[in-house]
Amino acid sequence: MSAAANSNTDTSANTDTNAATPAGRSNDVSDICIEFDKVLAGYKDFMILNNLSLKVKRGKITLLLGPNGAGKSTVLKTLFGLLTPRQGRVLLDGVDISGSDPKSLLAKGIAFVPQGRNLFPQLTVMENLELGGITLGQKTTRERIPEILKLFPRVSQRINSQASALSGGEQKQLEVGRALLLRPKVLLIDEPSIGLSPIVVQDVFRLLRKLADEGTTVLMVEQNVKSALKMADEAIALESGRLVLHRKADELLADPNIERLFLGGAHAPAAPAPVAA
Repeated sequence: MSAAANSNTDTSANTDTNAATPAGRSNDVSDICIEFDKVLAGYKDFMILNNLSLKVKRGKITLLLGPNGAGKSTVLKTLFGLLTPRQGRVLLDGVDISGSDPKSLLAKGIAFVPQGRNLFPQLTVMENLELGGITLGQKTTRERIPEILKLFPRVSQRINSQASALSGGEQKQLEVGRALLLRPKVLLIDEPSIGLSPIVVQDVFRLLRKLADEGTTVLMVEQNVKSALKMADEAIALESGRLVLHRKADELLADPNIERLFLGGAHAPAAPAPVAA
């Protein structure tokens, strides 16, 4: 995915920020799980999110789209407390969690599966799972591990193998399984398909669909746009740290302009402006 909406494309009718609620979309506050309210956030003096406002519905899969540098991963890191907003608020179930640390956010039910590999390679599958549940206590963790292994039969078969000996797909499944030990109400996942075969990607997508159908709110960044839209409920597009589009996933998938909007390289995002100290 190389670009978001063309700068000459009118997307104002598709955004739901400061606008009337489109037909078919509920504006019931109880539907909203996550909200960014005019958030400014980034790295040191460079802000990636620029006055960003967005809403994510409860129990749905929401796909974050946009070109490189649009702020997709920054949204996840800000929500998980790895970055602190300079301005604005981040809300979970209507409660301001801006500036909370990852440990407290885990306790509130938010789990994060970041991009790349984030396992302890020299430890076994079982040991990685046990560490994933360290905040639960040993008894609860050991009670929950069997239910996680049922979701991932291939990982279960490698329970005593070192994580480094697993295939890329098995490692990603182990990462997701480790996050699910916490029984999160919100799952953040960044580029789950990287390095995986198409068959394994579909396995991961089916699992995410199952989790959402059971009530988990999933916020995902994914480069495989068309495949992700097929299993997502809603799509939010960012450009230069701002929301440019929020639509139902199936509507966007059927849009004849989807190639131009997201896959056709419309234009490069503007560089983030430095913020005065």
